[in-house]
Amino acid sequence: MIATENTGLVLEGGGMRGVFTAGVLDYMMDAGLRFPYCVGVSAGACNGLSYLSGQRGRAKLSNIDVLDKYGYIGFKHLWRHHSLFDLKTMYDDLPNRILPYDYAAAFANPMKFEMVCTDCLSGRPVYLSERSDPARLIRICRASSALPYVCPVVIVDGRPLLDGGIADSIPVVRAMSEGYVRNVVVLTRHRGYRKTERDLRIPRFIYGRYPRLRVLLSRRVYAYNQQLELVERLEEQGKITVIRPERPVHVDRLEKDTAKLTALYDAGYRVAGKVLSEN
Repeated sequence: MIATENTGLVLEGGGMRGVFTAGVLDYMMDAGLRFPYCVGVSAGACNGLSYLSGQRGRAKLSNIDVLDKYGYIGFKHLWRHHSLFDLKTMYDDLPNRILPYDYAAAFANPMKFEMVCTDCLSGRPVYLSERSDPARLIRICRASSALPYVCPVVIVDGRPLLDGGIADSIPVVRAMSEGYVRNVVVLTRHRGYRKTERDLRIPRFIYGRYPRLRVLLSRRVYAYNQQLELVERLEEQGKITVIRPERPVHVDRLEKDTAKLTALYDAGYRVAGKVLSEN
């Protein structure tokens, strides 16, 4: 596959299922495949940062090896970080010391890279980029990945933000609106997957300051399934190329089993090679 000037790359989130995306992106780097535009959500934004900097293998190490060594996911972090994640390890130690992020290479990359966040006040998605400030870049990434209920709200540019998947889980419409009429979309669920749980109205005592956020959270299942249907229609029409797991993924959003994570990474690499060689 050759990425032309109007080809975008769209990266879904999915928590630790994002190791599938890490495998896809490593294949792309090995194949020398570059895009003029990329938009990532949550885990897609985190993994996309290593693609932006050209650090092949970094996303895999971050999601598997560093997780295994430092245990940055778990209920033990609730008391100190008010989160299921060790935020200091993930957004300070990891990019600055454990696996230093190549900010210079990222900022020199001509690819436009956007990370999706949800504005808690407006209930709208926001698409943020950063080309010079390392601290702001990492803060946007943290906001894009801040899962509701289990992570604190992140303030960026004075705005309270949470996980981008709340407002725009698969931002293919965003990519198209930016002029990228051909897109490669990386999903972390198999074809035909739909959420089966029911949407529930969020009570007022949860996110009481953000009524529009509560509305979004009360219709997440419906909105996500609608986006999946859109992706499948666009795929059938030949307007997008989709890279997704070939079979149901038995990896939890907060998975810590390194064997499962490694197998899913390997699947991402393999499936990317198969799909992209055919397009």
